[in-house]
Amino acid sequence: MKEFIDFLGFLNQQLYTKKLNRLEAMLMPANFSSLVGDFMASSIPKYCPGLVKNQYPNGHPDLIPAGMFPNNATPHAKEGIHIKGSRYKTAWQGYNSEEIWLLVFIFDSNRPADAAQGIQPRPFRFVKVVGAYLTKNDWTFSGQESSRRSIAANVKPSGTQKMIANWIYQDPKLL
Repeated sequence: MKEFIDFLGFLNQQLYTKKLNRLEAMLMPANFSSLVGDFMASSIPKYCPGLVKNQYPNGHPDLIPAGMFPNNATPHAKEGIHIKGSRYKTAWQGYNSEEIWLLVFIFDSNRPADAAQGIQPRPFRFVKVVGAYLTKNDWTFSGQESSRRSIAANVKPSGTQKMIANWIYQDPKLL
């Protein structure tokens, strides 16, 4: 998490020299959340050598056991950890109702619309990290198959309770 904060600080300093908006105020909120999750999926294996980032393009889950799949790549597996970045303390989404380890990095940061609403810039910070093994019963389908958007599944309150009960990090200011 410190590496991400350092990374974001470096990028934002460079953007500032060009009189450009900070990254979290430039990217669409979903894209920024995706960046947080992708960064974590790329960084965690440095500290957990038993895990690797799934090398399959858009493979699921994000982290898989090292050496379990050829070239550390699989389009879909039950083994591994799906990672999300989120501004929200609950109401996380996935693409399918499935049994999977889910790890969510909850953060606080500005959004692109903040400046127009008079909201002052504030530093990015991680608020909480939660993770748990979710079963199909911890998800509910949402959306319409005829929608142009991706079909999504929401984590039910039962899954949220599992995740929050198994918190991994919490901002000391919130304790």
